[in-house]
Amino acid sequence: MTRRWRAAVLLAGVLAPALAVAGAARLTLDVRLDPASRALRVAAELRTGGEFRFELNRAFAIRSATVDGAPAAVELAGRDGELNLWRVPATNGATLRIDYAGTLPALDRSLDFREVLRETRAMVSPAGSYLPAASGWYPVADGPFTYSVELSLPRDQRGLVPGRLVEEEVSGERYRARFEFDHPADGIELMAGPYLVRERIVARRGAAPLRLRTYFYPDLEPLAAGYLDDSERYIERYRKMIGRYPFASFSVVASPLPTGFGMPTLAYIGAAVLKLPFIRATSLGHEVLHNWWGNGVYVDYATGNWSEGLTTFMADYAYKEEASPEAARETRLAWLRDYAAAPSGEQQSLAGFRSRAHGAAAAVGYGKSAMVFFMLRDLIGREAFEAGVRDFWRAKRFQAASWGDLRAAFERASGRDLAWFFEQWVERAGAPRVRIESAQAQRKGSAVTFALAFAQSAPPYRMRVPIEIVTGTRAQTRWVDLEREHQTALLRLKRVPDGVRLDPGLRVWRALDPEQLPPILRRWILARTPRLALASSGAKISRAAQALAQTLFENPAHTLALAEISAQGDAVLIVGLDADVDAALAHLGLPPRPKALAGRGSAQVWTVQRAVNATPVAIVSVRDAAALLALRRPLPHYGAQSYLVFEGTRAVARGVWPAPGRLIPVAAKR
Repeated sequence: MTRRWRAAVLLAGVLAPALAVAGAARLTLDVRLDPASRALRVAAELRTGGEFRFELNRAFAIRSATVDGAPAAVELAGRDGELNLWRVPATNGATLRIDYAGTLPALDRSLDFREVLRETRAMVSPAGSYLPAASGWYPVADGPFTYSVELSLPRDQRGLVPGRLVEEEVSGERYRARFEFDHPADGIELMAGPYLVRERIVARRGAAPLRLRTYFYPDLEPLAAGYLDDSERYIERYRKMIGRYPFASFSVVASPLPTGFGMPTLAYIGAAVLKLPFIRATSLGHEVLHNWWGNGVYVDYATGNWSEGLTTFMADYAYKEEASPEAARETRLAWLRDYAAAPSGEQQSLAGFRSRAHGAAAAVGYGKSAMVFFMLRDLIGREAFEAGVRDFWRAKRFQAASWGDLRAAFERASGRDLAWFFEQWVERAGAPRVRIESAQAQRKGSAVTFALAFAQSAPPYRMRVPIEIVTGTRAQTRWVDLEREHQTALLRLKRVPDGVRLDPGLRVWRALDPEQLPPILRRWILARTPRLALASSGAKISRAAQALAQTLFENPAHTLALAEISAQGDAVLIVGLDADVDAALAHLGLPPRPKALAGRGSAQVWTVQRAVNATPVAIVSVRDAAALLALRRPLPHYGAQSYLVFEGTRAVARGVWPAPGRLIPVAAKR
């Protein structure tokens, strides 16, 4: 995900459209960070246009302030959480210099990935330091700015901010580096650690050489060459597809936290995650692409965040599409299932999506958004879609852009009016419910008239829906245009078909039929009022279960007795030792432990396909309390699964209960 939204929304108090304003201010920072003591000293300099108001973290004391070299008064004008708002009277065109220092919080390695997403504190340690823009570690005012940052660290540390590396050296006991960022920015993130740096310089025709780097911990160093290879490959891929890479460098930086952020010129990824073999094949390309979408063309957050969906479609989904049609369909199915698992009241529109603050938002901002681009390509064709992408890049490079700007680019490329398409898929929340009410075939001579009666929820959507017509061992696909609540389509066939399926390839964003929705853990993770039931007694298992509930559920869980499960309510998670879980399932009349999971691993997790009085039930069965505690970090990452087997913290088996969908029989009329 791109990190830009945090600065735009949380820090400066303005939205990204301001980035399109010409004449951005220039901020110069001279930064000295000592991770062992967690001390930060900064000299900040910028030109002002009158009275200057800025924010700084409350941990900092202002040591001095000058305007054009003369001492200046600095007044506390207010407070906002961990930030102080300061005011400095100044004249137009004056140069303001502020010297300040403070001690920052220690690195908190207990944070899970969801907590890191919401985190705005600066955290400092010799093992790794991260200063997000929203932490107020430098003076921030409304509006865009360019910057120059000179960074000083102990000689065994390396650090960086987004931007072009101008110079670096190790002199005496200090490492120094200077970075420049000459495009409008709305925030600066600083990262440092005991990194080994590996570098590759790539020649570019008609442009300055490209500097590729890895900032890895020593144990990750063997992976550096592969990350450099793939960074170069992804940049070349998207250069051909979109346009020239907009920066002079790209770095992959190891984080001590479970992060995955894309920033201009770099990707900041958790050290533990970097070791996973699939990251280079998926997540790295996603973060590289954010240098075009989100960091190369900025998001007009007031009208919705389009960049996550476009990046997901052109990166994560594209890789699945290249692997196989089956892998691509499985991805579309996962998007639709994730959406179905979100509580109905949290299914916002794409115009209302800002960031992945929680799972329900991600189901819209990533899944639905990517599906909309997929449907748009189906509608206008691949050639026009790709031309629209290139047109959008040329028109909006280093400017804020909206869904409306995307629409205009695709209209120019396709020569079609797409107002209706963007209005219903971007502005409207939810998804249409579409079904085939009846299917009748009548033979007249050598021809067959096939009548399909459709119904959809109100207000109706305008859409093209694929229909699979099955005759014996053969199947053909026809597309039907729908725009009314009730509509009949007449097709001409050669033979009377046996049955018909609605959109079996899942090419349309819609509410799936129950037959296509096996229960997945996302339903429990996103539950508004999740409930926890203990099948085992004892203090250790109880504490471990409560700890798991705190990390697994996005909302606080209510603990209830097993006897209360039959009462209608939100999703229930039954947790206990293996033997106690088996006894509880039998007592409640629930299906026994699935045979495919029995006796495997230290823990088994599964969703029950038959609910209790319409109450969704999932099970966590463990060998002991230690096995239950081991699930705290990994389990929230597996929301798309129906069942898992764990050995300690490692998932050794997983899957989704089968749901083939329904073949609707055809009635033959004489």
